[in-house]
Amino acid sequence: NSGAPPVSFSVRHGEILGVAGLVGSGRTEVMRAIFGADPRSAGEIDIDGRPVTIRDPRDAVRNGLGFLTEDRKSQGLLLDMPVSINTTITDLKKISHGGLLDSRVEKGAVTELVERLRVKTASIDTPVRNLSGGNQQKVVLAKWLFRGSSTLILDEPTRGVDVGARREIYQLLWMLAANQKAIIMISSDLPELIGMCHRIIVFSNGKLVGELDRSQFDQERILSLAYQEHVHA
Repeated sequence: NSGAPPVSFSVRHGEILGVAGLVGSGRTEVMRAIFGADPRSAGEIDIDGRPVTIRDPRDAVRNGLGFLTEDRKSQGLLLDMPVSINTTITDLKKISHGGLLDSRVEKGAVTELVERLRVKTASIDTPVRNLSGGNQQKVVLAKWLFRGSSTLILDEPTRGVDVGARREIYQLLWMLAANQKAIIMISSDLPELIGMCHRIIVFSNGKLVGELDRSQFDQERILSLAYQEHVHA
C-alpha cells in the first residue's frame, strides 16, 4: 500500500517457501494483497514469467492461486454444507453438463480427492462442521486441488489440528511440492517452517527483512530478523 516499503520475493514450482514474522509483521497482509483479498495500490505480480492483473480473489483463482486462510471456519468453509459441495465449489463447471450438476461426476471427483488426502469422514455428504479440525483443513486443500490451483498460499495450515493430522498435512504438502505445486506457507511455528521449507522469508514491522536458504536455517537467526524492525522502531 501507499507509503509501505517495497516487498519483492519469488516462489518456484516444486518449492515450499516459508513466511516467518511476528503477529502484525505484515506477512499475512502481503499475501492477502497478492490474492486480491485486500486492496493493493502498486506493485506487479508475475506468474510463470508473465505479469498478471489481480484485482480480487476471482482474478487470483483464475490465475491459478488458492488461499487457505488462517480462519478456515469463517473464511474457508461452508460449515453446514457437505464435504462434496465444499470440495467442488471452486469449479462447478467441471461437474456440470448443460448447466446442471452431474452427481455421478461429482461423486467420483470428490471421492478420489477424499481418498487421496485421507479425509476421515463417514460420507462425502457429511456436513463439514462434523469433521475434526485436521480433516476440515484437508477439505480446504481439496477444493483448491479440485480447481487445479498451481500456487497455494497457506496461512497457519496446522493451527488447531492434532499431532497426527499435522503429520498428515505435512506429508500432503511435500506430495504437492513433488507434483510441482508452488507453496507459500505462513506459520508462527519456527520448527515447522525449518522442517518443511526450502527457503524462508522473514517479515518485521511491515518490511521483508531477510531470506534464508536451508543451509542458513536457524531458529535464533529467524527470531533476530523478526524482531529487527521492532528493536529499531
